[in-house]
Amino acid sequence: MLEIGERPWGKYFVLADEPNYKLKRIEVDPGQKLSYQYHHKRQEQWTIVEGDATIVLDDKEIKLAYGESIFIPLGAKHRMMNLSDKPVVFIEVQTGTYFGEDDIVRIDDEYDRS
Repeated sequence: MLEIGERPWGKYFVLADEPNYKLKRIEVDPGQKLSYQYHHKRQEQWTIVEGDATIVLDDKEIKLAYGESIFIPLGAKHRMMNLSDKPVVFIEVQTGTYFGEDDIVRIDDEYDRS
């Protein structure tokens, strides 16, 4: 593991951090959700590897189950939600020009982060 990040909604593990991509394994605890956000410098591809997820992409809710994926375009507003009573685990592949946590623009956050 290159990095492990604890968050109010669960945790993430950085599996690869290269100049042209970043790869994470993200665990979302039951009943939790990530902030509704967008990025200026990266796009993302999410693949569900455990549980049932609800994604909000530009104000539209999309249900995903094991093995299903969704593409998050650059600048698209998005959120991962775990509305179930079991963990959701997904693999995130970031591509773009910059992958720092400071490229997160939060629109709404359950945990009052800005």
